[in-house]
Amino acid sequence: MAVLGACAVPHPPLIMPEVGRGEEHKIQKTIDAYRQAAQFVVDLRPDLVVITSPHTVMYADYFHISPGEKAAGDFAQFRAPELRLEAAYDTKFVQQLCELAGAENLPAGTFGEKQPELDHATMIPLRYLQEAGYSGKIVRIGLSGLDWRKHYRLGQLIARAAEQLGLRIVHVASGDLSHKLTEEGPYGFHAAGPVFDARMQEVFRSGDFLQLLLTPHDMAAEAAECGLRSFWIMAGTLDRLAIESQLLSYEGPFGVGYGVATFRVAAEDDTRNIGEQAEAAEQRQLAAIKEQEDVYVRLARLSLETYVRTHGYAKLPEDLPEELVGRQAGAFVSLKKDGQLRGCIGTILATKRTLAEEILANAISAGTRDPRFDPVTVEELPYLIYDVDVLTPPERIRDKKQLDVKKYGVIVENGRRRGLLLPDIAGVDTVEQQIDIARRKGNIGQREPLTLYRFEVQRHV
Repeated sequence: MAVLGACAVPHPPLIMPEVGRGEEHKIQKTIDAYRQAAQFVVDLRPDLVVITSPHTVMYADYFHISPGEKAAGDFAQFRAPELRLEAAYDTKFVQQLCELAGAENLPAGTFGEKQPELDHATMIPLRYLQEAGYSGKIVRIGLSGLDWRKHYRLGQLIARAAEQLGLRIVHVASGDLSHKLTEEGPYGFHAAGPVFDARMQEVFRSGDFLQLLLTPHDMAAEAAECGLRSFWIMAGTLDRLAIESQLLSYEGPFGVGYGVATFRVAAEDDTRNIGEQAEAAEQRQLAAIKEQEDVYVRLARLSLETYVRTHGYAKLPEDLPEELVGRQAGAFVSLKKDGQLRGCIGTILATKRTLAEEILANAISAGTRDPRFDPVTVEELPYLIYDVDVLTPPERIRDKKQLDVKKYGVIVENGRRRGLLLPDIAGVDTVEQQIDIARRKGNIGQREPLTLYRFEVQRHV
C-alpha cells in the first residue's frame, strides 16, 4: 500500500526549547507524545512525508502546494532566529498531484506563493521528525476555505499520486485544537471549546472519521480551532484503509488544545469509504431541513433553483397564502452553505407588488448578485440552507440604547451612505458590534455622525 500511516500533531512554538526557554515543561506530555509520533513515522520508513499546514499560504478557494526544490525557515518571529530548519521538496510528487487535481478541476496547485519560507506549523513536526532520524523529502500543502468534500478529495489524490509514483508515504496533519478553552488563555473562553476538543479526542482515539467530517460548523467556528481542515485531508488520504488509531496525549494548559495521535494502516478496507458515508449522512440532514421549510423559504428556494438551472424566472405558485400575495414588505434572503454565509441580499422597503414577488427577486439576487461571492452553481444547490426575513418599516431612533441586537436590526445612515445589519446574528453580541459592522457595510467611518434606524423581522427558516 502507498499510504503507510498518518499522525495528527499540534504546533505550539513554545514546544521548541529555544522558544520556550524553560516554559516548555508545562506541556511535557505533548513533547513526549510528539517524540513518540515522530518515531512512529520513522519506523514506517516512508519515502516521503506529506505535511498539511494551517499556517502556510491559505486561500479561500484554492489549495496551495509549495513549489521548488527546497525551503527553509526560522523562528525569528518567536524570538529564536537561531533555530532554523530546512527540507527538500519532492518535485515529482508535487507535479503528479497537481496533474491529478487539474484533471478533476480540484483547485490545487503551486501558483500564488506568498510565503516561500517554511512556516512554524511545518517546522515543528519537521524538527521532531529530523531528530528521530528522518532525512527524506517532504511535500508542504496549505489548507483552504473550501468544504470538507474538497479537502477529503485532495487527501484521496495524495494517496493516488503516491500509488502512481510507487512511493510509500506518511501524512502528517499539523493542527491545534480549540483556542478557547479557558478565560485565562489568549483567546478567552467559549463553551464550544472543550466540547470540540472532546470530540476530536474521541475521533483520534477511535479513528471515527465520520464524526470528524460531520463536526458541526458552528461548533468548530466557536471553538476557534485551526486543525480541522488539516485532519479532513488526512482522512481522505486514509480513505478505504483500515487503521489502528492511538491518542497519545491531549492537554491544554495555555487555553489551546494540543492533541497527538497516530494512525497505522493495517489493510485495505472498502467499508471505510468515509467520504461517501459523510455525504450520505449530510444529504439526509439537508433533506430533513428541507422537509421543515415553510412557504416563505420554499418560495425562495424555488426561485433561485429555477434561475440557476434554467436561467429563467419561476412563476408564483397558485396556492400561496394571502400574507404573501396580499401585502407588500421589504425582505432579505440569506443563503448558507456548510455553516457559512453564501449570500444575502434584500430590500428595506417593498419594491414589488407583493411580498411573494419581493422574495422571488431577492432570492435570485442573494444567489447571483451578492458582490462578496461568486454566483451559486448548480452543484451547490442541494447544499444551500435558506432564511427569509420579512422587515417591519424602519423606525428612526435617537439613541443606541433603543437597540437590542436580538430583537432589532439596525440601519446606519450618513448622507447617501447606508449600512444595514439584521438582528440575531451569530457572533454579534453587543449593540456596539452591530453598529460597527453596519458602519463598515455602509463605508461610514468610525468618527462620522450617524442617523440610526431600527426594525424588526419575522424570520422564516
